[in-house]
Amino acid sequence: MTNETNTALIVGASRGLGLAIVEELAKRGWRVIGTVRDLAAATPLHEAAARSGGRITVEELDITKPEQLPPLHERLAGGVGSELAILFVNAGTTNNEETPIGSVPTSDFIDVMVTNALSPMRVIEALQDLVPSDGLIGAMTSGQGSITNNTRGSREVYRGSKAALNQFMRSFAVRQADTDRAMLLMAPGWIKTALGGDDAPFTIDENVPKIVDVMLAKRSVPGLEYLDFRGTTVPW
Repeated sequence: MTNETNTALIVGASRGLGLAIVEELAKRGWRVIGTVRDLAAATPLHEAAARSGGRITVEELDITKPEQLPPLHERLAGGVGSELAILFVNAGTTNNEETPIGSVPTSDFIDVMVTNALSPMRVIEALQDLVPSDGLIGAMTSGQGSITNNTRGSREVYRGSKAALNQFMRSFAVRQADTDRAMLLMAPGWIKTALGGDDAPFTIDENVPKIVDVMLAKRSVPGLEYLDFRGTTVPW
């Protein structure tokens, strides 16, 4: 297929990294579906869709509400470009950044783990059949999900949630071992976003084209890899 007929679904694209990935793919000729939690609330993704000439469309999905997944699957399966060359879940939240794990409130722990680890896998499990054998299934993780690279501590709940996501994705990949699917855990770098903060060394404009380069290159490499925005393997 050519890029003009390829469709990507980017889950979690109302703003920030997800939005930038949608816009970068559309710029490269892809048809891109981005999701927002509330379709009725205006977001930067809606603005991007309005000026995209039909290349970008918006769907509704709150990934923490699994009951929304079957209706989304039905809409996607019945739509134009229902085969997804890329399914990529961009999700992330954090709290209690300097609190040792033993002091983190249970409700906060559940919120971060459900958003960052469980919900992305629910999306992938529910929509995977829309991705052909030569497609890409991926999720946005973090370099902070690397156990090997954790030499400073802090952000313990967030680190744990991304390490959990990595483990769950690894289990998913094992179950996909008899396919040629490409699977990606993407560590985007420390970027100036609402989550990354103003001290981050990279900007969205600097890193997102590199992230998309890695995503597109990975499509031709079956199996799961944990890569950063430079295409370098991150130690688990």
